[in-house]
Amino acid sequence: MAEEILIERGEAGIVTVVLNRPAKLNALTKAMWGALGDALLALDGEEDLRCLVLRGAGGRAFSPGNDIGEFETERANREQGRAYGAVMHRSLTALRDFRHPSVALIEGICVGGGLEIAALCDLRICGASSRFGVPISRLGLVMAYPELAGLNALVGRAATLELLLEARVFGAEEAKDKGLVTRIVEDQEVEAEAYATARRIAAGAPLVHRWHKRFLARMAEPTPLSEAELDEGYACYDTEDFEIGRKAFLAKQDPGFKGR
Repeated sequence: MAEEILIERGEAGIVTVVLNRPAKLNALTKAMWGALGDALLALDGEEDLRCLVLRGAGGRAFSPGNDIGEFETERANREQGRAYGAVMHRSLTALRDFRHPSVALIEGICVGGGLEIAALCDLRICGASSRFGVPISRLGLVMAYPELAGLNALVGRAATLELLLEARVFGAEEAKDKGLVTRIVEDQEVEAEAYATARRIAAGAPLVHRWHKRFLARMAEPTPLSEAELDEGYACYDTEDFEIGRKAFLAKQDPGFKGR
């Protein structure tokens, strides 16, 4: 069996993780969830990575969610569901805490667990014919706390409840209105736009991107910021990248950031 999670390395520190099960529209299996978590945890530690692109293989779907065929063997009771959930949640947590910028390249269907993955990326670029939704109530399934968290953080309680209670599958424009996607382009332009986005991100200072992601995550916590945390907002002035960026700006040149 071919690898169902692929890692592809491209230009300028851009790495693509591919959900690679096109014959099943990239429906997710327990093994795929495990491999996705492994890939994300390994890539998180790479200093030269500038942007992660997450996509489905085949051009017809990002992912329709979990493979229903596994319910009989992997999710038939509470014990199995808990074990399956632990694998899923490890991967979702790895994506939530991923320190590098991430872009979801969404072609076609992006539903259920697929939408949970896309929601945890920093940006989401989709095609005009893409479809979204969380119709799990039709299966009698609950979205567990770690799965709810990403959607709730992205679109808020009201929109999350709308997705879960109505169980509708809807189009890209409505997804954009709800805040589920960042940008809609014509279907044939999704790949080009997603990688153009990744290149724009990769051209920025990587330490700055990591700081901004961490600061925003910290701001979502209810406890007050400490003096040390507030002071970290000025640590960038002591970096080599600030010197590179400042000099390049004054010289009207493109900076060659080093991540130091």
